Amino acid sequence: MTDISAHTASLGAPRESEATVGDFFALMKPRVMSLVIFTALAGMLAAPVSIHPIVGFASLLCIAVGAGASGALNMWWESDIDSRMGRTQNRPIPSGRVSRDEALGIGFGLSVISVAMLAVFANFLSAALLAGTIAFYGGFYTMWLKRRTPQNIVIGGAAGAIPPVIGWTVATGSIAIEPLLMFAIIFLWTPPHFWALALWKRREYTEAEVPMLPVVAGPKATRVQVLVYSVLLAISSIALIFTDVAGPAYIATAIVTNAMFCWFAWTVYRRDEQAAQAEKYGAEKKLFAFSLTYLALIFASLLIDAALRNAGWI
Repeated sequence: MTDISAHTASLGAPRESEATVGDFFALMKPRVMSLVIFTALAGMLAAPVSIHPIVGFASLLCIAVGAGASGALNMWWESDIDSRMGRTQNRPIPSGRVSRDEALGIGFGLSVISVAMLAVFANFLSAALLAGTIAFYGGFYTMWLKRRTPQNIVIGGAAGAIPPVIGWTVATGSIAIEPLLMFAIIFLWTPPHFWALALWKRREYTEAEVPMLPVVAGPKATRVQVLVYSVLLAISSIALIFTDVAGPAYIATAIVTNAMFCWFAWTVYRRDEQAAQAEKYGAEKKLFAFSLTYLALIFASLLIDAALRNAGWI
C-alpha cells in the first residue's frame, strides 16, 4: 500500500504507549544521529571561518534534533516494513512499546523546533537546508521513494549527505566547493554501503516487499553497481585533496582507505551468488563493516587537519 490512508489503516488503531525514555530515544535513530553530528562538525570546523563555541554547540544540537525528527518520521511510516524484517522487529513501534501517533507527534514537533532554533542560533540558509533535509527524508524518501524504485538508496542518500554542508553554512553563511565534495563523498558512499547489506539481507527485503536493487535487478547487477559507485566515491574523495581543507591527515587517509574500499568492492563484484551463499556473504559483510570505518576515518582526518591548521602547524 502506498497511499497514506491505506497505509495507516493497515497498521491498526492507536493504543496506549508502554514506552520508556530509552524507547523514545531509539525512535530517533541515535546511530544515524551520531553520524550526522560527526559529519556536520567536520563541515563546520573545516570551514575557513572560526565559530563561537556556544553557537557551534547550539547549532550541532539543532542539527542532531533535526536528524532525530527525520528518524522518528521514518519509523512512524515504515513500521509495517520493520515488523517483517528480523533486524528491525525490535524497534520501538513494531515491538509495541511506542504508538505510531506518538512517533508522528515527536517527529513533527522536533522538526519544527530544530529548524526554528537553527535559524535563531545560526542563519536562515542553514535552517532552510535542515528543513529541506527533514522534508526530503521524512517525506519524499520515506513515504514515496523507498517503496517505488530500486534507486531509493541512491536518491535518498542526498538526505544523509547534507549535514557537512549545513555545518559549513553555519560557520560561513554560504556554500562552497569543499562542502559539496563532502556531500559527494557521503552521497556516493551510501549505495555500496547499503547494497552490500541488501545483498546479504536480500531475502528479508524480498519478504518485506521493499524494491531494493538486489531484489529488483538481481545480485549480479547490484555487484556491478557496488563497484561503479565505489570507484566514483574514490574519485570524489581524492578530489577533496586538491582543496584548502585537506592536509596531511586527510591525504594519507583518503589514499589508503579508498584503495581498501575499492578492493572490498572488487571482491564483492567478482563473487557469483552461489559462491556468496556458500561463504555466507562474507565479502558483502566485510564491505559493509569497512564502509562504516571508512566514513569515520575520512571525516576524522578532516577534523585532525582542521585542528592542525588552527594550531598553525600546517
